[in-house]
Amino acid sequence: MEKLEAIIKQFEKALIRFTEVLDVPESDIVRDSAIQRFEFTLDLSWKMVKAFLEENNGIICRSPKECFREAYQQGIIKYSDDWMNFVDMRNETVHTYKEEIAEEVYSKLPDVLKHFKDLLAGIKKEVI
Repeated sequence: MEKLEAIIKQFEKALIRFTEVLDVPESDIVRDSAIQRFEFTLDLSWKMVKAFLEENNGIICRSPKECFREAYQQGIIKYSDDWMNFVDMRNETVHTYKEEIAEEVYSKLPDVLKHFKDLLAGIKKEVI
């Protein structure tokens, strides 16, 4: 449980920082910062799911998409393709920089934030 609790705390901090940057008026610097915060918040989200599944259900998952699929099956998150799309977005922004992609990803970040908050609530509901 200690590993899971530590990751939940890290995720909560990342979520606060991600929320903060989305509240700032858009500029190139804000957009790039928001995308960077999205990337590390997404990384923490799947690691949180991984730790939860291992500690509470004995389920091992090795990749973000595998962990999110299992989270659907365990009822932690609602079924949708959004999480798979978020992983793809993250992979694209990490490995390529194109202004058009950055603009497209940035426009989707408020919806991503809602999913992150729902995930945190789902995990906390199961842990507490």
